[in-house]
Amino acid sequence: MLSPLNLAERICHAGTMPRRFAPSFKGFSNRHQPNVERICQIRMKHPKNDKGTISVSLVEETLALARARGLDTLPLAEAAGIAAPMLASPKSRVSSAQYGALWAGIARALDDEFLGQDSHRMKSGSFIAMTQTALTARNGAQALARAVGFMRLVLDDLGVLIETDAQRVRLRFTEREGTKPPTMFAYATWFILVYGLLCWLVGRRIPLIEARFRCAEPPAAHEYRLMFCDHMTFGQGESYVDLSPAFLDLPVIQTGKSVKPFLRDAPGSFVVKYRNPGSLAARVRKLLRALPMAGWPAADQMAARLHVAEATMRRRLKQEGYTYQSIKDDLRRDIAIGELQDTDRTIADIAAAVGFAEPSAFHRAFRKWTGMRPTDYRLARADLTRRAESD
Repeated sequence: MLSPLNLAERICHAGTMPRRFAPSFKGFSNRHQPNVERICQIRMKHPKNDKGTISVSLVEETLALARARGLDTLPLAEAAGIAAPMLASPKSRVSSAQYGALWAGIARALDDEFLGQDSHRMKSGSFIAMTQTALTARNGAQALARAVGFMRLVLDDLGVLIETDAQRVRLRFTEREGTKPPTMFAYATWFILVYGLLCWLVGRRIPLIEARFRCAEPPAAHEYRLMFCDHMTFGQGESYVDLSPAFLDLPVIQTGKSVKPFLRDAPGSFVVKYRNPGSLAARVRKLLRALPMAGWPAADQMAARLHVAEATMRRRLKQEGYTYQSIKDDLRRDIAIGELQDTDRTIADIAAAVGFAEPSAFHRAFRKWTGMRPTDYRLARADLTRRAESD
């Protein structure tokens, strides 16, 4: 099957990774500047390392589906590069590529791209068939109708009705009578498969207006808000997602030539690729990405760049579940995790690259972020690689 579900870059963050980094954490002083500047001028080998990470709580939700259907989940996690120590740490994060590989591995093992969440399997190859069906649509409206119709053919329990007016396109979920109420993960799986395909077909992220769900708020609610939107509520009388209607008249721009690279990474890449970019937190993160860490502005300067008062920025970020400092820390964390996984740079070099003058300070921060020491994080990955090569 195709790559896993990247329900993770907050149906949101876009931008390029900063090419130069300089420290901005406690413990940095001018005497460190020459050495740090030398290190920070090194060009990052993997610009994808800022793509965003996914909470281990969401990983556990995914593994629970496989476990409930009798699969041994540890080999599946290890095959995706997710070591047991990562799963044991509640604060741990995995890359979008790892989560994608896990998703695809479970789908293959179950021969079900809906991961056993419907009484009728969505057999391997279904997403490819849905893509080919929607690819010849004239515009966004026809592509949506074809994708929703396809999902109605392959699933028995969960479906969607399309309701359109001048203000929004509502995807209203329907549930077969007598079946178990869907979990948030089931709603998200259905939505990401269709929404990710639709965004790709029209060549842009389609803005989300609101999302409501009948299910209780899940433990990983913050991750789901990254996938959907900030206006997301649980425990409601009905389940639906409202989209901005402008995409309906957009032409389908993809072709048979562009479909092959798309299918190589989809649907797993969708979790992170289409995260919510309209939130203030996403705008802050995008601005930070475009700057060297040495040039990251203070809170009042960032507010000025956003053309809002500092108090307004802080209040809106709080409403979204963030602080300005937490956004900076999260960006450093995601870049550091990517560097530990994908490069052979020393931990001291990585520490300096993400803004720490002293490796010891980086060790403390990384443990706070993930529950693991950076050396243990890297060793867990290395151990998996060695075992894979020896098989």
